[in-house]
Amino acid sequence: MQSKLLAWYDLNARTLPWRLRPQDKLAGKQADPYSVWLSEIMLQQTTIAHATPYWERFISKFPTVNDLANSNRERIMAMWSGLGYYARARNLHKCAQLIRDQYGGFFPKHESELLKLPGIGPYAAAAIAAICFDEPTNIVDSNVERVISRIFKIEDPLPKYRNIYRIKAGDLASIDRPGDYGQALMDLGSVICTPKSPKCSDCPWLSACAAQKDGSQIQYPKKIKKKKLPIRYGAVFILINDDSVFLRQRPDSGLLGGMMEFPGTLWSENKPQSINNAPAVKNWEKCPEIVSHTFSHFKLELEVYRSQGKLDDNQGVWADINDIGSYALPTVMLKAFKISMK
Repeated sequence: MQSKLLAWYDLNARTLPWRLRPQDKLAGKQADPYSVWLSEIMLQQTTIAHATPYWERFISKFPTVNDLANSNRERIMAMWSGLGYYARARNLHKCAQLIRDQYGGFFPKHESELLKLPGIGPYAAAAIAAICFDEPTNIVDSNVERVISRIFKIEDPLPKYRNIYRIKAGDLASIDRPGDYGQALMDLGSVICTPKSPKCSDCPWLSACAAQKDGSQIQYPKKIKKKKLPIRYGAVFILINDDSVFLRQRPDSGLLGGMMEFPGTLWSENKPQSINNAPAVKNWEKCPEIVSHTFSHFKLELEVYRSQGKLDDNQGVWADINDIGSYALPTVMLKAFKISMK
């Protein structure tokens, strides 16, 4: 199975800007740990299509891990805006600084050492160690879980029994070309063993797939049924003075930590009953549209209020409306801003 998968990968490896393909390795090129690390962090909970432009901008602005470490966090958070899961951006900066200060600007080569760095979990550590340093590891992401679930017809549902999938994947992991093998398995899940329409006739593991034998592929992996997401409500207040809009920074801890926001109410199960939590007594106008946004654990509905005038508050900043994209506003706040400008 290992040799069949690697032979398939040699012919079908995806071209990704951070990837060293088999033909590149044959030409003597070496994987760049910084590029791979950056891609792995960005691709957590994010598609390749969405993450790639961000990766390209970061590489352009910060060509090395030291460049990233030497930048201020606010700039990194602003460039991350729209990628979501903003703790990743905070940890990205922390990790870059640790690599600069404790490792002389070079990534540690072993999975066990990589796991000690902020923001690097088991999957990313295994991927970086294998792809960049040829350490035999067990790389398991959601694509790999889907492949493994079908090969073995695993009945135990995700995410509760995730360790079973990891053990099964480890049984198949190759010590020969570990980086290529890990990427090949991820490509197999992404390109061939897809969730709804797997291309089984093109699969190098067709003969070994237990689920394919009885036509039950799309029934795997088994998953615990998700509960309906609760709805939370709130309001934001957008105050404009000439060509500036008032922003403040959220605390580092909690949802959207460290990002910028418009002042607003707490998000709760009850709809806002008044505008008593507005940042100032103003003639607030309620916008006809609301913001609808989905987080991983709840859906949010935000009322949007707007007004004109000044504000004496040393806990915030006045941002240039014409350059609003340079501030670290998460998507939910950008939605509110667009509504307020209609």
